[in-house]
Amino acid sequence: MTASAPTTRPARSRAEEPRVVLATVVGTTVEWYDFFIYAFAAGLVFGPLFFEPAGEGIAKTLAFFTIGISFLFRPLGATLAGHFGDKFGRRVVLVITLIMMGLSTALIGLLPSYVQWGVAAPILLILLRVLQGISAGGECGGAVLMAVEHAPVRRRGIFGAAPQAGVPLGLLLASAMLGLMALIAPGDAFLEWGWRVPFLLSIVLIAVGYWVRRQVEESPVFHEISERRARTRMPLIQLFRRHTLLVIIAAFVFAGNNAVGYMTTGGFIQSYTTDPKGPLALERGPVLWAVAGSAVTWLIFTCFAGWLSDRIGRRTTYLIGWGALAVGMLALFPLVNLGTPLSIFAGTALLTVGLGFTYGPQAALYASSSRPRSDSPVSPSRTRWDRSLVAPLRRRLPRSCSDAPGRRRRSRSI
Repeated sequence: MTASAPTTRPARSRAEEPRVVLATVVGTTVEWYDFFIYAFAAGLVFGPLFFEPAGEGIAKTLAFFTIGISFLFRPLGATLAGHFGDKFGRRVVLVITLIMMGLSTALIGLLPSYVQWGVAAPILLILLRVLQGISAGGECGGAVLMAVEHAPVRRRGIFGAAPQAGVPLGLLLASAMLGLMALIAPGDAFLEWGWRVPFLLSIVLIAVGYWVRRQVEESPVFHEISERRARTRMPLIQLFRRHTLLVIIAAFVFAGNNAVGYMTTGGFIQSYTTDPKGPLALERGPVLWAVAGSAVTWLIFTCFAGWLSDRIGRRTTYLIGWGALAVGMLALFPLVNLGTPLSIFAGTALLTVGLGFTYGPQAALYASSSRPRSDSPVSPSRTRWDRSLVAPLRRRLPRSCSDAPGRRRRSRSI
């Protein structure tokens, strides 16, 4: 779009803002609930259920491998969603990713174990996890674009924090559900059927998320691009031709905080602390509730950091987050190894300070660096790739991302 300052926004767009925030929060919460519930179950029960013949140690390794395999397919999901999002709109793609993620999760809850179906069981488990990875790749950038493209210029940080808040909310919901099932179905009952209930609950969450997302109008930026017929035949090629360095830095920036976050969202802490043959051998329930508590602190700091980035700038907020992450990483295992639910909460909650400060401004940071032009509307593809690849880095962030909104000489529409 042009570099001129935007005029007053249409009344319809302002009325739409609360619905957009709600839709992105609810949708991403459902998506990440589904994604995280798998990671937690992999650490707790998938080894003996689906990989038992490999032996106890290898079975757990294979279960964690299935968590990671989804990341190989997130760039594919980002590519497909970016392409079709440019063509048919953000809302359509977000509804499809929501349904695909939810159905994959529910089917995992119905999947027989290795004892019942033999080698077909782990193969189907991996295929369903691949579908989750494709869906997550499309969801990340799409929800961010939907939120930020509807946002007033000076409130992009807090609007962009809305889909980011879905990560800790999904963690909270997944941890709470498994913690509840550990109380309802303790011991062998949890292994037999208790773990399946949170997966099947995804059907209800899909219905809620679908209804909420259907209430939201299409992105105003997409309408503008459509009206100008600003389409690119091969956006992925244009992406790397024009913005390779930016993709590289954005992917590395995302890799840093994402890798740290997976200490809890990837199920490692849960498995490490509850392993009967491990150094702590704690009960499942208290550990899951401790992680759920840390999700609340993550949510608080994510929303606060999004708000703060509208005042002091995205880059400054991000740098504060990196410093806090370093402190949290150093303190995590000394606190966790004290072996009490309170110390586990303290360690994971401290980690979430840095996670929140890097997750909160991330959406506005990436979307601001991905403004589409009328002759090259590649930003949806770029934003999705930035948030799905775990690769490369740049010397410095673009000035448009690092400046606080109030210090910019003139504003540009996203």
